[in-house]
Amino acid sequence: MSVIVLRTRTDRWPPGIRALLVTTLVTRSAGFSYPFLTYHLSDIGYSATMAGQIASLFGVGWLVGQLTTGWAADRFGRRRVLVTVLTTAAFALPLLAQARDLDMVCIGTFIAGTVYDAPRPVITSLIAELLPDPARQAAVSGWRYGAVNVGAAFTGAAGGLLASAAGYAALFWLNGAASAMCALAVVRVLPPDRLAADPRALTPDQPRLRLDPLLWLLWAASLCALTCASDMFSALPLLMQSDRLPATSYGWTQVANSAAVLILTPLLTPWLSRLCAGHRPRVGMLALSSLLLGAGMGSAGLAHTTWQYSAAVGAAVPGEILLYLGASDVLSKISPPHLRGAYAGVWGSSLAVAVIVAPVLASWSLATGGGELVALTTLATGVLGAALSAPLAALARVRAAFTSTHLEE
Repeated sequence: MSVIVLRTRTDRWPPGIRALLVTTLVTRSAGFSYPFLTYHLSDIGYSATMAGQIASLFGVGWLVGQLTTGWAADRFGRRRVLVTVLTTAAFALPLLAQARDLDMVCIGTFIAGTVYDAPRPVITSLIAELLPDPARQAAVSGWRYGAVNVGAAFTGAAGGLLASAAGYAALFWLNGAASAMCALAVVRVLPPDRLAADPRALTPDQPRLRLDPLLWLLWAASLCALTCASDMFSALPLLMQSDRLPATSYGWTQVANSAAVLILTPLLTPWLSRLCAGHRPRVGMLALSSLLLGAGMGSAGLAHTTWQYSAAVGAAVPGEILLYLGASDVLSKISPPHLRGAYAGVWGSSLAVAVIVAPVLASWSLATGGGELVALTTLATGVLGAALSAPLAALARVRAAFTSTHLEE
């Protein structure tokens, strides 16, 4: 019955929502610039050390892109900024593919990082704008999560085949072409921006953004949970290499992850979306997600065989789904309408920081105490994220009570 309800709601989604979901799926499926960047740099003659240093600029750009596009979406219009980001990617990625000079490669890498995940805060704020109902927003978030993971799985599988046939530079051209197609789709389907509907959007309330404890507690709790989730791409390869497992074994863990996502997302999303109905932020979902991710990915530190690592990855998937829906629900309900993009940008930066923190923490833990310490630090990070959810929930209740009293007066 729950699946039938979800399909009914899906049929009633406006065209703009479907266009945003397709944009998410296409940009992720063709998102070759991030996973294959170091391969491309090595292919054009840069040493492994230099390629790693250049690739760090991608992470810096990722962080900058989250913060600037979120703010710009509120200031200049969400549709306009989304089209600008996608168009920039369409031009910048082919230029990066052809660049050979160090300065041009560094500039291109930074720009590529800036636009790689930049649509995320804009799409998040657009969904909240187009679908005011929290339950329907949660349902869309569930499908977005599925689109991101299916797209990432396709990127890894297809990217290797395409690179062997046409070279790594071709991947960047395809990534740029996909961005151009999505930009055209957004222009055709999404309604024009209506900045005049809320004049405060023209002068965003930056002091409120900087000082809102709800936003920063959400950011910190999400950072902990996302650090655990990022271990799938940082700690897991290190652990499997220490057990002398081949690269194909790591590939099987990604297959296990994708299979778990495809099975569990349609099963859990209808139920979780109903939980998100109403005006109370579902902070409990965020806390539980952090615990599940800490325990699931932490168990990888105790694994030694391919099937044990695959089981650990699969066990973390429910936590990923809860994180995506729970954090999105909290973000939607604490964000002022005229600052949705800025709030989404700040929250989105937690993923960029997690991508930086996770490999540092994982490599230190593995070098210091082996897999057992990796398991302990990952679990502790998940527990910390759940603990940070407690003051977040308390403050959310206080703000809700204050708002209710103020409206009654």
